[in-house]
Amino acid sequence: MTTANAAPYAARLEIDYPDRELDRVSSFFRVLYALPIAVLVGLISGGNGYWLATSSVLFAPTALMIVFRQKYPRWWFDFNLELTRFSTRVGAYLALLSDEYPSTTDDQYVHLEIDYPDATTLNRWAPLYKWFLAIPHYLVLAVLSIAALLAVIVAWFSILFTGRYPEGIYDFVVGVSRWGLRVTAYAFLLVTDEYPPFSLD
Repeated sequence: MTTANAAPYAARLEIDYPDRELDRVSSFFRVLYALPIAVLVGLISGGNGYWLATSSVLFAPTALMIVFRQKYPRWWFDFNLELTRFSTRVGAYLALLSDEYPSTTDDQYVHLEIDYPDATTLNRWAPLYKWFLAIPHYLVLAVLSIAALLAVIVAWFSILFTGRYPEGIYDFVVGVSRWGLRVTAYAFLLVTDEYPPFSLD
């Protein structure tokens, strides 16, 4: 958890809570509704998983560029940033965090920022081992992802019966996504050498 004096982490995620009644029909059929856009994410990212889909397309070239040239081409970063934003919108839609269909271009209710790094300040050898150092995060995220899936199922029933997403469950699901984003930024997007915090905040 960051303190008031600490700089914010290089990757940040906020998702607007839908303080309104959600569409029950859209929520009931969410997996079917999301299928076309999920296939699109899969095609763009090469069929990788949600968090890795946002990072692995240019991971190896970026790692090699940092190791050998200490450069991070801006257009590579921009591509990864926009792919991360898009796949996060799709993930948020699948998690019932909104009933607004994910846009391929607009931020909508998902606010995701990643700082563009000065590659000359990054440890040039870190891309070779960051993925390994993040193993404790992968283990925690595996458990949290299962918990988040169960939370989404509870939220699904809540939406069907009340039209509302329970705010505590919402905060937890967004927190897991935020944690996953920070790990991705560190281990695969390679934008920071700062180890990700073990925190949902």
